[in-house]
Amino acid sequence: MKSSLHLTGDMVQRLLMVDPTRLRSLRLQAGLDAHGLAEKVGVTTRMVGYWEEGRHTPEAKNVERLAQALACSVAALTGRQPGMESLADLRFTAGLSTEKAAAVLREEPLGEKLFLSATKLRDLERGRPVRGWAWRDPQVTGRLVQRLAHLYGVPVRMVLDAWMRSRPGDQVPVMPEPRTKPPSAAAVERWEGLNDRQRIYLGEIMREDRMVEVEMWLRRTHRLPVPPAAEWRRLPFALRAPSDLVGYTRLQERLQQRGLHDPGAGPTLHALAHRGLVSVCEDQVEVPGAGVVGCVLVEITRAGRSAARAGWGEPRDPGPPEHLLSEWLWRTIKRIIEAGPEGLPENSLAGKAPFYLAVGYKPSPNARASRGFIASQPIMADDGTHVREYRWQLTDLGRRHTLEYLHRYRTIYHNSDDPDGTDDIVI
Repeated sequence: MKSSLHLTGDMVQRLLMVDPTRLRSLRLQAGLDAHGLAEKVGVTTRMVGYWEEGRHTPEAKNVERLAQALACSVAALTGRQPGMESLADLRFTAGLSTEKAAAVLREEPLGEKLFLSATKLRDLERGRPVRGWAWRDPQVTGRLVQRLAHLYGVPVRMVLDAWMRSRPGDQVPVMPEPRTKPPSAAAVERWEGLNDRQRIYLGEIMREDRMVEVEMWLRRTHRLPVPPAAEWRRLPFALRAPSDLVGYTRLQERLQQRGLHDPGAGPTLHALAHRGLVSVCEDQVEVPGAGVVGCVLVEITRAGRSAARAGWGEPRDPGPPEHLLSEWLWRTIKRIIEAGPEGLPENSLAGKAPFYLAVGYKPSPNARASRGFIASQPIMADDGTHVREYRWQLTDLGRRHTLEYLHRYRTIYHNSDDPDGTDDIVI
């Protein structure tokens, strides 16, 4: 099914403000009068009255103190849903004023390079143009995202998401790629636990897997049909028919060249599967001149990949950058894209994915907010009298994230194919 994703300009969120009604309600729930709350926060009773009347809004340091005094979160005071945080929200939650945050950053080379000031930080949060050539360099702003995450005590992805919400028209900061690491001790141990024969088998399966991956990439490049990754990752190992009739698979030919094509293949595959390095299954395939015959399929696992890389001295796969989605969350986004403009029925998205992706959700009460890439939207009946159902749809940020990083998801997940409709994604 085709779908079109369009970016709209309604991602800009208001700066963080304490909701006067919420403040009064939370104070009463805590059993405090205005004087008692004022003492806990360190302000006058009159100032608490101003806050509850909406005549003034608390400064960042007082927002944090209010949350502590009332034993609640900052979000409970502001009414901001999880997954909708702006840059100002993150700073307020950290209890920092723009003056304090800018003063800390100015002590560092990055802050000096950006000539960072409280005014520029406020302009950044409000979506206004920030003066200075370095602010137009996405590599530099990517480093600033990392530094703000450290300063505010939140993950990098929260700052980047908040940046994209606060500044929807800007070029997205370029985040540094994760550094490669040496093979893990577990991967080295798995490799060293194999005998020479098992190592050759695992290595040839890994090489065949990489060759097929290149073939699929070439097919996609030339706009040819590509089967799902779950299918082409399962490599034909042996055909259950006489070799003079059906020949040999490429894996068998590889092993023949290594002098290992003999009746011991079954026990060797079983040993690798027992260690969780490959998975083995059987299917049927049609062979010209022989009809339908049984086929043994083998697929290398994540543990198998890491063990083979360790044996070859290759660095460890660093995994996806921290600002990108894990593979299973990306699959959820793909499902929603493929559902088309109407979205995915709410009851068809089970599991924990909404707690990590949906506006208004958190994985647990004390966890970081969701990314806010999807939202449950009401679908009205044809006569407009009632809500017929709710459907998951991408938010503006979810659309922009998809548009910005689709090319990265194409390359970092070996078992992931493009969702149907990505050719129609436009800004």
